[in-house]
Amino acid sequence: MLQQDRSRKPFSSSSEENKHVILEAISPLLTTRSTVLEIASGTGQHAVHFAAEMPHLIWQTSDLMESHNGIQQWIADAELANVLPPLCLNVSEDAWPSKSYDAVFTANSFHIMAHKNVEDFFASISSVLNENGIIMIYGPFNYNGQYTSDSNARFDVWLKQRNPESCIKDFEWCDGLAKDAGLKLKADIEMPQNNRILIWQHKP
Repeated sequence: MLQQDRSRKPFSSSSEENKHVILEAISPLLTTRSTVLEIASGTGQHAVHFAAEMPHLIWQTSDLMESHNGIQQWIADAELANVLPPLCLNVSEDAWPSKSYDAVFTANSFHIMAHKNVEDFFASISSVLNENGIIMIYGPFNYNGQYTSDSNARFDVWLKQRNPESCIKDFEWCDGLAKDAGLKLKADIEMPQNNRILIWQHKP
């Protein structure tokens, strides 16, 4: 849920609540890496928190243009040299970055995306990953066509009412797209609130 804090920056209560547990899960995967591309940076809260806690990383933000002002505000207030201004990136419409990264991170984006967006994400992801690069995807997923909780089932109904093209995606479908993109599943991490972090690694 987005709110406005007193400095009028965009504020996501869910990002504030989950940033610590996500950091705990992903930080061991990033100790020997130096560059991260975040897709769908949202408010920018995750970017500045993770960049502050992992100063060895260069954290590249990205999102649709309408989110850039809020991300810029969080970056400006954080005054961190290792978090970069957002790139404009719609995974289905914009040109992806010409450089490559050691890791790609995205949180709470797949269930907002249409199926075509997820397909386009995986079709392009290898182009921005270095050899042995990883992708880390946080959010809810279904398994064997089933919801993992009643709350996720209710959330999916809400998503579809809000946008018929949004929904919780099936893990098996995503894993198939990842395999087609030359990625191998490395970990499926259970997270609080019926979320997961899925880790795939690029194997050129």
